Amino acid sequence: MSEKVVSDYNGYDYKKEFWENVDREYEDQADRMAIRKLLPKRMEKFADIGGGYGRLANEYLKRARKIYIFDYSKTELAQAKEIYGDKVETKAGDIYALPFRDNELDGLLMVRVTHHLKYMDKAIKELYRVLKPGGVAVIEVANKRTLPKMARFLTGRSRVNPFDKKVANYTEISKDGFYNYHPKYVEDIFAKTGFKTEKVLSVSNFRSKGLKKVFKTNNLVKMEDTAQSVLAPIRFAPSIYYKLRKPEE
Repeated sequence: MSEKVVSDYNGYDYKKEFWENVDREYEDQADRMAIRKLLPKRMEKFADIGGGYGRLANEYLKRARKIYIFDYSKTELAQAKEIYGDKVETKAGDIYALPFRDNELDGLLMVRVTHHLKYMDKAIKELYRVLKPGGVAVIEVANKRTLPKMARFLTGRSRVNPFDKKVANYTEISKDGFYNYHPKYVEDIFAKTGFKTEKVLSVSNFRSKGLKKVFKTNNLVKMEDTAQSVLAPIRFAPSIYYKLRKPEE
């Protein structure tokens, strides 16, 4: 049974409005850096889950023989086909009922999707189902336990407690829900589902308008390269990246 869709990007030019019209070059480069570190170099079948118009496609096009971009938004998938043509196959559908067979994929990527997921555990079970034994999932998680969120809570500017494991739902950002997760909460879901965590990265560590003005994007990206591994153990960044493996049978 399909769950309620949290965010419907049909009819919205996400590529232009969110990425091209706003200064998010640092965030884009931070994502790409993490993916290059975590994604396997050789795969047969691969899917970018919630991949939209294929923003990150250049990071995986040469790594897999067969590439799918999956998304709910047919608007974004049409853009992906326009950009990449026969290099990718697009699939539209519900993340809680993915249009892939059991054990079909060698690898998958899911970036900037979890903040839309009310039912994280159900989505992770679907990712596990479609991945082959021995396959790798690289998943980015929107983190509720960041330093700015801690500061806002401790000074009384926010009621969301970043220290507990409850899911944070920021309804002021989206009336349908905008979810952030405590690292321990999602790591427990990964483990209960059956995934083995192989590597963790702290990503977009310097996501701040003030820092962008002071240090400029190129310098922040250089700092980011080192910070992703060094800061991973404390899980303080806005995005936490996980390299997960489905165990061999």
